[in-house]
Amino acid sequence: MESINQLYKIGYGPSSSHTMGPRKAAARFAASLGSSPARFEVTLYGSLAATGRGHLTDEAILAVLSPVAPTEILWQPDTILPFHTNGMTFRAFNADGNLTGTRTYYSIGGGDIVEEGETRTPGESIYPLTKIQDILKWCEDSGRSYWEYVDTHENPDIWDYLAEVWRVMKAAVERGIEAEGVLPGGLGVRRKAVSYYVHAAGYAESLRSRGLVYAYALAVSEENAAGGEIVTAPTCGSSGIVPAVLYHLHHSKHFSEKRILRALATAGLFGNVVKFNASVSGAEVGCQGEVGVACAMAAAAASQLFGGTPAQIEYSAEMALEHHLGLTCDPVCGLVQIPCIERNAYAAARALDANLYAAYSDGRHSVSFDRIVEVMKQTGHDIPSLYKETALGGLAVIK
Repeated sequence: MESINQLYKIGYGPSSSHTMGPRKAAARFAASLGSSPARFEVTLYGSLAATGRGHLTDEAILAVLSPVAPTEILWQPDTILPFHTNGMTFRAFNADGNLTGTRTYYSIGGGDIVEEGETRTPGESIYPLTKIQDILKWCEDSGRSYWEYVDTHENPDIWDYLAEVWRVMKAAVERGIEAEGVLPGGLGVRRKAVSYYVHAAGYAESLRSRGLVYAYALAVSEENAAGGEIVTAPTCGSSGIVPAVLYHLHHSKHFSEKRILRALATAGLFGNVVKFNASVSGAEVGCQGEVGVACAMAAAAASQLFGGTPAQIEYSAEMALEHHLGLTCDPVCGLVQIPCIERNAYAAARALDANLYAAYSDGRHSVSFDRIVEVMKQTGHDIPSLYKETALGGLAVIK
């Protein structure tokens, strides 16, 4: 299991799997060539082809390859490569039209890519324990917490990186709170964060608190939809949930920056476990792998901030993921807007509810977080492809 800096990626929206991943693949392919090509040809398959235009997949690839040589994008939504639905094949040709290089990559979620023949993106495995049950036992045996497990195995510079992650998250909230207007893409979706932020001030404390959480999540999600700078947590499409919860608790409960960074470490550990043992790709397992996992991460972070025991933290994350099981990924017109933006707001509030529910308990419960991850993976594989980021089923076909 790799460093959590591979889960928290700083980049530009609207989609980690459809924008950030293809951009990385284009750069990797260009760097692999031994000579300057005369032209490129890129074929997008499955989900990448089905919703790539709405996710700006072609623009992300062209931004890298077009300065090198003319590039043609081919779209094959009905062809799904065996390894993953987010497949793409890059080809380079010389001036005589001869093929000089070809590689196939898969965008597996969270901005990560793997090349054909690889099982996953090469990276150093630094965590000896990859199940929460085992890490929980480590915490209980040692008297330490999840963030300390992260601290034990990461390089010391992880805290500087998390500080930068937190800076970008805060900036996305604050930009989104001030921004107004209609989001790009043609659906005519107006930004709502500023409206929710203003209206929240008129309510009593408990309702004001909920309204602010909504506003913060909307702010980041709208920034993502507009192509702004965000942090994958664990993906672009679910990037509003963790920042909303942490930003709200930082300001309303006055938790210190240091404690926020520790909460980010805990959240990252839970997300990393899901990414390693299952998937955070909406195209592979549906929105349960994006919004569901983000909700679990935020719940774990909140539970730690409020002094939850390791068992209570695990319980809060388990509930948050369990109650998103089966959630489909069916964005209207393939844009990360409807229902994605509202889902971020609801899930941020649900994360706080999961924390509160766990806080009333002793942390003991029937189904472990690891078991829910297994169920989520199987459920995701059982969900028909119509409901996994293809824009061919569910809400996606609403006109």
